[in-house]
Amino acid sequence: MAVACLHIAALSLALRAPPGVPLRRTVAPRLAAVAAPPALQRVDSRSVLPPKEAYNAFVEKGAANANMPGIKMFHQAFMGGLYIGVGGLLSLTISSGLAGAAALNPGVPRFVFGALFPMNLLLIHCTGGSLFTGNAGMVSAAVCEGRATVGQWFRACGLSFIGNVVGAGLFALATQYAGLLTGTVAAAAATATANKCAAAFGPTLVKAIICNMLVCIAMFLAGAAQDLGGKMVGIWFPISAFVCIGAEHSVANMFLLPLGLLADAPVSLGTALWKNMLPVTLGNAIAGIVFVAMSYSYAFGKLGASD
Repeated sequence: MAVACLHIAALSLALRAPPGVPLRRTVAPRLAAVAAPPALQRVDSRSVLPPKEAYNAFVEKGAANANMPGIKMFHQAFMGGLYIGVGGLLSLTISSGLAGAAALNPGVPRFVFGALFPMNLLLIHCTGGSLFTGNAGMVSAAVCEGRATVGQWFRACGLSFIGNVVGAGLFALATQYAGLLTGTVAAAAATATANKCAAAFGPTLVKAIICNMLVCIAMFLAGAAQDLGGKMVGIWFPISAFVCIGAEHSVANMFLLPLGLLADAPVSLGTALWKNMLPVTLGNAIAGIVFVAMSYSYAFGKLGASD
């Protein structure tokens, strides 16, 4: 059947050949085109992108966030704040019940908290959610590459900050209203809030810089991974690392600080804002702008193009 079809195609092409032109000069190339199988579409089977392509994906996400309509940005940030609260409550509930293990090894509850907490960033990444901390890196990278303006940076980071505050704060209120802020959970929340407000401004700022370097790299790795398993691994290690070493994350604190205040932590709202939220927000922004966006723009983008 296939041979017959080729003969028919050849005859049709021959009948359309210009007068005086040899048949083989007109039929052969066209017949080859008819007989040739269609080119197979190349499928990218890589499980992870190389660093430069991963950076480009990081920039692309930042540009998309910079251009997102305001109401959608607020919505995605609100949901991001809720998911941070879910991960925080889960981690606090399990780790606070490990008093016996803590007596033998104080690192056990911290490790358990750090092992469980990254689930919130996986939810945020896979649902397109938005965090102030992530935007501080991704939108900054878009600005470095000329894909967004400084004004768009302030808009995206400001809206995501507000949405995160509302989402995380409401989840803290929901936790209390639902009767989940009791016993060891309440005691652990109050202790955590008191400890977070006890350090001086400088050390808290540095802990926040360390934290968002790891958070933005987690987003970098998650964007590089091309399957769910890879995204989980890329998120889990950096996020669990910042939790276990005691670094400071502004969006996590938008849930933990209100939760501790609701549990009667021995600090005021003003103290929590001045001694924790202010230095942590500044440190997170510095990390995203300087140590991630500008750093990798120098390595792979416009800031290093002249070298």
